[in-house]
Amino acid sequence: MYSFTYQAPRARVLFGSGTVRELSNELGRLGSMRALFLATPRQEEYVRKCAKAVGPVAVGVFANATMHTPISVTEEALSVVRDLRVDGIVAIGGGSTTGLGKAIAWRTDLPQIVIPTTYAGSEMTPILGETAEGQKVTRSDPRILPETVIYDVELTISLPRGAAIASGINAMAHAVEALYAGDRNPVVDLMAVEAISALHGSLPDIAESHKAGQARERALYGAWLSGICLGSVSMGLHHKLCHTLGGMFDLPHAELHAALLPHTLAYNSPEIPGVIDKLRHVFKNSDPAAWLFEFNQRLQVKPALADLGMPEEGIESVVDAVLAKPYKNPRAPGREALIKLLKRAYAGMHPAP
Repeated sequence: MYSFTYQAPRARVLFGSGTVRELSNELGRLGSMRALFLATPRQEEYVRKCAKAVGPVAVGVFANATMHTPISVTEEALSVVRDLRVDGIVAIGGGSTTGLGKAIAWRTDLPQIVIPTTYAGSEMTPILGETAEGQKVTRSDPRILPETVIYDVELTISLPRGAAIASGINAMAHAVEALYAGDRNPVVDLMAVEAISALHGSLPDIAESHKAGQARERALYGAWLSGICLGSVSMGLHHKLCHTLGGMFDLPHAELHAALLPHTLAYNSPEIPGVIDKLRHVFKNSDPAAWLFEFNQRLQVKPALADLGMPEEGIESVVDAVLAKPYKNPRAPGREALIKLLKRAYAGMHPAP
């Protein structure tokens, strides 16, 4: 048994169907009397309905949450917070909306309620990633962790098939990296394996049936566990590459994680035999990295970074940025090896053995 430290997350979690109806009670429990609701433009109509449902406690809706949490957008939202004398934040949506709420909370220490509509998982973490001038910077602080997270399976039913699949594999990436984190522990190991199993088992059913109620519940459960993993231990090369690529080229977050995961797992495989054995058991396949690539193909996930909008000439600049501030990783990041990894991912090729 390896030595470890375990710090349990402090967020309050409500999980089920119809749990969004508890929002008013949760605002009261937190003592919020002037809550600002956050949304992306696409989800503004639904979020305004939620705001209306809680009555005068909702003093406004800011519906400009943006992917990769640009600091310029956060500054716009902070102006609204000040003007409306807001005392609490309600973020309803995916990672973009959750990120904006966390960015506000980090600067103001306002209490947050997050209601996820995707499988992003960031709602369970004290981690914030922000973008400015093409660079994504992450920070960790107790103020960033939401006070309450409300998981409502019914809200994921309308999530489009493609977005659901990519978001689910994004969540799986959190759990995979948690298994080989330098600060991992037995509790997180158990949650990570369970999360990967839940997502691996549910995503094919979601792909085949838009509604798939039981599969959506299982996927949301897996995403919750993956989020705990993400917030409990440090991440490695996979997340460093995704943060760098996303910040530089504004690539779609979930799709980027899904496309890169087979390649980063293949890169680390020689140094993590115990993790590979666990994944073999979950996937029932002798080569987990190759299986994830095939799993993506089966679920119609775009395999090529080129299809996500990455310019081929950006590969070396990405590697330079990763090597300048690398994350701790089982296999040391080498320049030529990373260039090879990104070239294969750019072209949508099978991960290197």
